[in-house]
Amino acid sequence: MHSLLIALATTPAPAPSPSLREGLTQDQVTPGLLGFVLTAFIVVLTALLIVDMVRRIRRVRYRAQVEEERAAAAEASVNDGAPQADGAGDPAGRSGNRPEINGDAGPGSR
Repeated sequence: MHSLLIALATTPAPAPSPSLREGLTQDQVTPGLLGFVLTAFIVVLTALLIVDMVRRIRRVRYRAQVEEERAAAAEASVNDGAPQADGAGDPAGRSGNRPEINGDAGPGSR
């Protein structure tokens, strides 16, 4: 490995030529206007796709959060005044039929 590094370090780099080879023009070795336009189109399209993806992810997270809050409010309104049957002895107030405990958690419950 050491000898390979020494060989790479001591190998002279070829000198860059200041001009093009014979028979080539500047237009033949550059992408030109079409290359620039296509590259700019791909960059703009990628940026728009990323913005759309972020918007969709936020929407899904927001809907899951609203659904969790709605379920918690519904559970709280059902449990107001009613004794807890499953988790009466649980000091943390957790019941045994929660999806997180049973492993039946659906989409959006992380």
